[in-house]
Amino acid sequence: MICAHNHPSGVPTPSTEDIEVTKRIVEAGYIIGIELIDHVIIGDHQFISMKEKGYF
Repeated sequence: MICAHNHPSGVPTPSTEDIEVTKRIVEAGYIIGIELIDHVIIGDHQFISMKEKGYF
């Protein structure tokens, strides 16, 4: 599974809530056998891969 969402502020830096929700998605996926491949946050003209940045 790949999750993605935008930040209307235009800055794709993960918030504390983004990090916590991502961890919960990883845990829930583990229980049902679905791997979170990435969580992408989209901003103005840029994006961030939470997997690539080491958040999970």
